[in-house]
Amino acid sequence: MAKYFGTDGARGRANDTLTLDMAVKIGQYVGWYYGKERHAKILIGKDTRLSSDMFEMALAAGASAAGAKVYLLGVCPTPSVSFLIQKEGFDCGIMVSASHNPFYDNGIKLFNGSGMKMNPEVEAQIEAYIDKETTIPMAINEAIGNVIEWSEGLEIYESWLKSLMSCDFNGMKIALDLANGSATSCAAAVLSELGATVEVIHTSPNGININTKCGSTHPEELQEMMKNGDFDAGFAFDGDADRLIAVDETGNLITGDHTMYICGCYMHDHNCLNENKVVTTVMSNLGLYRAFDRRGIAYEQTQVGDKYVFECMNEYNYSIGGEQSGHIIFKKHANTGDGLLTAMKLLEVMKHTKQSLKELSEDLFIYPQLLVNIEVKDKHQALQDQGLLQEVQKVADSLGQDGRILVRPSGTEPLVRVMVEAKTDELCHQYVYQVIDYIKEKGL
Repeated sequence: MAKYFGTDGARGRANDTLTLDMAVKIGQYVGWYYGKERHAKILIGKDTRLSSDMFEMALAAGASAAGAKVYLLGVCPTPSVSFLIQKEGFDCGIMVSASHNPFYDNGIKLFNGSGMKMNPEVEAQIEAYIDKETTIPMAINEAIGNVIEWSEGLEIYESWLKSLMSCDFNGMKIALDLANGSATSCAAAVLSELGATVEVIHTSPNGININTKCGSTHPEELQEMMKNGDFDAGFAFDGDADRLIAVDETGNLITGDHTMYICGCYMHDHNCLNENKVVTTVMSNLGLYRAFDRRGIAYEQTQVGDKYVFECMNEYNYSIGGEQSGHIIFKKHANTGDGLLTAMKLLEVMKHTKQSLKELSEDLFIYPQLLVNIEVKDKHQALQDQGLLQEVQKVADSLGQDGRILVRPSGTEPLVRVMVEAKTDELCHQYVYQVIDYIKEKGL
């Protein structure tokens, strides 16, 4: 089992569970690993949180000490790192970000030379090096690497995004919540250059306001803007701009499930939905599957994590997949979720169909959903308890075709997550707490 790396890289509180020493060692290892025969070429990007400069410098110092040529992209969306690795022939890339987490957390996401998340076997080798179980040589003399500021990389990414669009956005008025994060580097400029009139909030990062009461996890202010203003669409990004939550013209949320429905149906209607399938995770709403059934669109389910969505898409060459939380992957264009690309794809569908986001999603009924976390002594042992399994089955039988229950362990904490979807909020509450009360009574 991985010690430092999870499904989204190494993550923790800066200078506490994620340390400067760890960052240096990660930089050293990838610099050495990719540079055994020549200077490795490594790209590093970052978000706007206070500790990102510190970790960027530590990674760059470690990688150059091991002989790498390090290119610093500066503040940028995570997907720009993935794209530029492929476009410009980097050996690997690193993004310093903790995504939607508070500013005091940070993370180190690793990408291989294909712009995909790093192979777990390589991450395991890095962990062994961090724990001093292995050693590697540092470069000396002319083998020492160097560090290059490379802000023009972001311009290459922006130009590529604009080249993907089959139409302009003239006449469209858009509201953006940039979460005081990575999206401040390019989102407003790209959409404006495509013709949209753009109004922006949360666009002044100060190191500690990233994701604070804003962005994809807190879109309430954007919703109020949409209700009170004359906008065609609103878009809220997370801290590193790889996920997107949209808001329709009346202030209603357009989640990742809505986006998969809107774009999946459009691709289906235009015969560009490979195998006629959309890839979702187990957390996608039951209403999405019912709506796909009505449209004759098939789907796959993976475990939670955009990493698993992409693995499924990559294996079978599926066209689109994503998560309810707003990570959407368009495989023709990218190997990872891209919030700005997702926004542009939604606008493209609106432009071609001459329909609003509300109209495009009106056939999608989202079942009420309740998710409750409960702390347990041992999450894996708890989920093997026969009495709990029987209780879960009782709920499933009661719900029948009109809902579902999902009980799963947290990936990082000693918690069991109990989620129910049903026709009403009251039923969700009743069935979730039927299971929660059992766990409490048994002291699992």
